[in-house]
Amino acid sequence: MARHFGWKPNDLLLTQRLKLQPRMETNAYGRRDDGRLVSSGVSDLELGIRLRYELVREFAPYIGVEWAAKFGSAADILQASGMRAKQTSFVAGVQFWY
Repeated sequence: MARHFGWKPNDLLLTQRLKLQPRMETNAYGRRDDGRLVSSGVSDLELGIRLRYELVREFAPYIGVEWAAKFGSAADILQASGMRAKQTSFVAGVQFWY
């Protein structure tokens, strides 16, 4: 059994067009699956923040930073193979809709 928890609160308005968007996501599982790098309990966590500028309401480029970590047996497997269980990445993109 898997549980996915996401948290995306309202955007924090810095100006009418410039917005800060915090994000959090985690996954919890009832049993481990080493083949898929899944631990029982809380398996992973992602935290991030994005700064978005709405040129028009439907089109908004953004930049941000995200931190991700694996826990439990998944972290142990990654570390044993020489990989990191925690990582920070920078993101950039465009949010749009029609």
